[in-house]
Parts: sequence; structure tokens; C-alpha cells
Amino acid sequence: MTAEYDIIIVGGGIGGSALAATMAKAGKKILVLEKSTVFEDHVRGEWIAPWGVAETKRLGLYDLLVSAGGHHLARHVTYDETRKPEEAEASALPLDIFVEGIPGPLCIGHPKHCQTLYDEAGRAGAEMRRGVNVSRIAGGTAPEVEFTHDGETRTATARLIIGADGRASATRAAVNIELHQDKPHHMFAGLLVDGAEGWDKEMQAIGTEDDFAFLAFPQGGGRVRVYGSYSLDERRRFAGENGARAFLDAFRMKCAPPNEALAAAKPAGPLLSYFNNDAWTDEPFAEGAVLIGDAAGWNDPIIGLGLSITYRDVRIVTELLKGSDDWRPALFAPYAEERAERMRRLRFTAKIQSALDAEFGEAARDRRRRHFERSAADPLVGAHAFAVMAGPETLPPEMFTPERRTFVLEEAETGDAS
Repeated sequence: MTAEYDIIIVGGGIGGSALAATMAKAGKKILVLEKSTVFEDHVRGEWIAPWGVAETKRLGLYDLLVSAGGHHLARHVTYDETRKPEEAEASALPLDIFVEGIPGPLCIGHPKHCQTLYDEAGRAGAEMRRGVNVSRIAGGTAPEVEFTHDGETRTATARLIIGADGRASATRAAVNIELHQDKPHHMFAGLLVDGAEGWDKEMQAIGTEDDFAFLAFPQGGGRVRVYGSYSLDERRRFAGENGARAFLDAFRMKCAPPNEALAAAKPAGPLLSYFNNDAWTDEPFAEGAVLIGDAAGWNDPIIGLGLSITYRDVRIVTELLKGSDDWRPALFAPYAEERAERMRRLRFTAKIQSALDAEFGEAARDRRRRHFERSAADPLVGAHAFAVMAGPETLPPEMFTPERRTFVLEEAETGDAS
């Protein structure tokens, strides 16, 4: 059995469903193939930076996400073992200053986020299929996908295939797009907790003490997504049946008294850990296929920009598709150019943040102490935060050079600004 479409989207998560909804509303015939039958907690994809929230508005999806429980955060606090808690809280950063008209980052639970967009794509007229096993993807001048659904094998053809199928993208492999990855810097683990009513629902926070660094992003209703960074040498630190308890106990920090509410909360999902690193593609397109989201390469999650990156991918690609009837590869060159520079700048930013927040010991502690002192005297020392919150394009090119890293971290110049 064969059917024809304008676009076949492999992957019906956030990026795939957002693109499907947008293009279906533009009158295109869309097929979405999603492997899962139920969206599960994968411990990522819940925090949208202010510049990413602006992208959801441009896509016409913002009100939908807010109606599904999207929760804005109002301020950010950086705790640290080199600062008194009162000092950290007194210098809280308001989060409505980065993008005009955006009150702050938006948080929404990953499974609900996926399902909300999946349902919206279906309402817009896209053909949505779940529990699909994709067996063959072919790009080229006659793109097609072979898949099995409800025990029946089918073939679908289209003008274009969109790969929105995540880090291990089958679409990327099928059309021979090379993925580059750097070396992991540290371990990262995440857990959703419930019953943390003592945590301020409008405050996100990060902090480092001893050999552990934390991040906390409340979702409202006593739920908070918490993350922890720790050394690669301790990759199994939170493994086993008592791993979640040990993980939450690591949040008990003298420098961050509010963390007691997190440590006392109950796990509301799986504890998953993974290496933190960056990955990228030189050109996220080929004849007959385009990649978006993690399929096209990802940023180190320490700065939490996976969703913002994905929403910009969706916005740029859909604008190109709606603006031309010629969908040959040359159409996507501006997308590749913008994304390459965006991801380069974010790799640079993540490396600085990793060095500040996820390195431990006496030298790292002293560097953080000096960084706080220097930032208080000269706001430009911490200006890389604008790349995270307002978007990497908001800073001039000289902010992403080896000289800049030397200035911020007070270390020897490496010559690497990739």
C-alpha cells in the first residue's frame, strides 16, 4: 500500500509535532510517524528559554502551551559554596529582562508537552500514526518511507522527509549526514520530584558545593525538575535501587537552604543519567530530507536549550517551506548557515558554563569565587548569560572567541572557539 504526502515527518515528539501542526495549518498534506504509543518522561525537554518562548509565539503555539499548564519562572538565583545564601538571593536575576514581552522561561512537563503538540497537529489535519516501526527511509529526488503500523507494512512517498527522530536519528543515518561530537565534560542526572511545596514556584536556581552541582526548575503545583552535575569518574554514583534517594540527598547544601524542600520531596519519575556533551552537523539537510532538533545535533544540556533550539529550527524550516514551492536542497542553505553559527556560539557558551558550574576542587572553587567578584564589578564578565536567555545572536561575534574565554575563566588561551 502506497500513499503520497507533501511531507513525511519521522518522529512525533515536540519538534516533529510542532512542524506538523504548522505545515498542516498551511494546507500541506502531512504524515507523522511516531514510534512510541505513550510519551514517557525522558528527563529532558521541559524548560524553554525566553528566546525559545518567543519562537513559540512566532509559530502560534504559545497560548496552546500555556493552556496545557505552561508555567513561567520569574527569577534566577545562583547559589555557591563561596557565597552566603543571603548574598546569592539578594542578587537574584529577574527573568523578564531578556526578551521584550516574554515574562521569563516557560516550563511544561515533557510528556504533556509532546502530547499537546501531537494532538494539535492532528486537529490541524496532519495524519498521525503511533506505534510505528520505520524499516526504510530513502531521500533523494523521490523520498519515501517504509513502515509497519498495526501489523501492516506500508510505503509512503513525499516531496520531503523531516527527520525529527532524536539523537539516534535513523533519518540522519539514512541520508548520510555526518554527526560530530565532542568529548563529554561531566555526568548529568535528572529527576522529577513532587511534594516540594516549600520551593518558590517562580524561582529557578543553580548551585555548586563540594563535588556536586544542582539545577532546579519548578513546574508549579509542588513539582520541580531537578538536575545534578558530577564528575565523569563517578558515573555510577547514583546507580541502583537507592540511587534516587542518594541523588536527592546530594541537594542538601549549606549554601542553598531552600534545597531542603527538594531533598524532602518524592520522586515522580525515573532518575536518568547521561554524559554531557555537544553534537552538531555541518549541513542538516540532504536531497529530499531535512533534520530538526536533536537529529540535527544538540547542545550540552547544562544550559538547557534543547527546546529553544528545536523551536527555532521548526520556525526557520517552516518559513522556508511556506515561502517557496521549490523544496530542493538549496532552499535550506540559510537554515544550515544560521544553525551552524547558532550551535557554535552555544557550544562555546556551554563550555564556559560547564567550567564554572561543573568542575570541583580547590582551584574550581577559587575560580567561581573570583568570577562572582569580577561579575559584580563588571557585568560583562557574566554576559554569556545573555546567549542562554536572550539568544546567541544577541551578543557580538567577539563574545565567542578564545580571547573571551581567557577573559571570563582567567585561563590560558586555547585557540579553540568551535
